[in-house]
Amino acid sequence: MKQRIIGIDVARALAVIGMIIVNFKVIFGENGQSWVKSFASIFDGKAAATFVVLAGVGLALMTNSAIKNDDQAKLKNVRIRIMKRAVFLFFVGISYITIWPADILHFYGIYMVIIMVLLTCKERTILISGISIIIAYPIIITFLNYETGWDFDTLDYQDFWTFKGFMRNLFFNGFHPVMPWTAFMLFGYWFGKQDLHNDKFVKKIFWISSIIFISIQVVSYVSILLLSEGNQEAALELTEILGTNPMPPLPMYMINGISISFALISACIRIAKKFESSFIIDALNKMGQLALTFYVAHVIVGMGIIEVINPSKIGDYSIEFSVGYAIVFSLLCIVFAVIWKKYYNSGPLEWILRKLTD
Repeated sequence: MKQRIIGIDVARALAVIGMIIVNFKVIFGENGQSWVKSFASIFDGKAAATFVVLAGVGLALMTNSAIKNDDQAKLKNVRIRIMKRAVFLFFVGISYITIWPADILHFYGIYMVIIMVLLTCKERTILISGISIIIAYPIIITFLNYETGWDFDTLDYQDFWTFKGFMRNLFFNGFHPVMPWTAFMLFGYWFGKQDLHNDKFVKKIFWISSIIFISIQVVSYVSILLLSEGNQEAALELTEILGTNPMPPLPMYMINGISISFALISACIRIAKKFESSFIIDALNKMGQLALTFYVAHVIVGMGIIEVINPSKIGDYSIEFSVGYAIVFSLLCIVFAVIWKKYYNSGPLEWILRKLTD
């Protein structure tokens, strides 16, 4: 990189905030005023998708120099680093999955291994691989039962700790299954290999992605409305196929997630470049650099505090409380990041990650 691209860390901060809102809503409760529910639902599936796309961008920025210069020694070291990071994230995610079943980090580990295999492939091959995974998933789902293992009333996965159940959850029907979620990281890896310092390219990606995102939203809504003919049960069934919900992650959702991720990242790159000296951009930039720490902290600390205070009410809080608490917790994360970065270069977990993997 010519210089660190601030907008990527800003986008990472926004993705983390979005995930905090979604996860607090799911855990604490989501009954209440419809406008608050509508606001919170904006982030469903999109924040996590952006988080994974950004991880792919990060892997590209880590490897671009070695690949461009065909530096085999450096490439070997990069592969080792990626493998170590994949193992670290996998086990960190597994370590607290009993208190947070919707963890994404252990899935990350597998996504990263797949990226490592495709590390030096041509950009066209990377895109084709991502598209193939997206297309293959609905074919697979016609042969395998997506609901196997799930109790969707409680969001419990019945046989998670058996080998068969764990592998099924990991690769096929977990919260962020390797098939097809790896496509998010593959598209992010492709995006990170482009010239992100080129304003013309970034602007072009923003408009194309935004148009695709809006088109999918309109097509999805209109299709469900027309085909259901006012029948609510039919509308619910059609939403699973033609909707943009993350479960199951069908092509409509996947393309929707990639397009909104590209639009958000490209917008953040342009805005952060224009307002680099802004306090808000600087604060979000610092938060984004501690994204791993805050992802784990929102589970251990954020959820833990409420569980200690009133465990019996978990799941029964109002949507106003869940979203309000998520926003307050996010603001505290930003304040922590600003103070922490005055004294340290890396966040607590980021420091451990680097010590163990570099």
